[in-house]
Amino acid sequence: MPKVLAQGKTIECDMGANLRKVLLSNGIDLYNGGSNVINCRGIGSCGTCAVEIEGLVSQANWRDQARRSLPPHSPERNLRKKCQTKVLGDVKVTKYDGFWGHGSQIVWSSLL
Repeated sequence: MPKVLAQGKTIECDMGANLRKVLLSNGIDLYNGGSNVINCRGIGSCGTCAVEIEGLVSQANWRDQARRSLPPHSPERNLRKKCQTKVLGDVKVTKYDGFWGHGSQIVWSSLL
């Protein structure tokens, strides 16, 4: 079973599990500030669940790529949308500040 390291927790999940659902079901803080209330609830349209991921995950689908190509996101940045990402192996997750998770300051990481 793959392991997800996020916010100081190690979480085992099924191969191909949706990263947003894995984190949500294990009490991980998914959003920053007001985006906790104003988000798309996982349908892939808002981009507020952007995180940095190290490890084996699914390729970015069109929803993920399209939203991250628009400001304030940047396609050059190594971020992914949790709601559009499937866990395929062990991963480490880092969440940044900013409404969209696009900031430069770490809010939490695999160790915090």
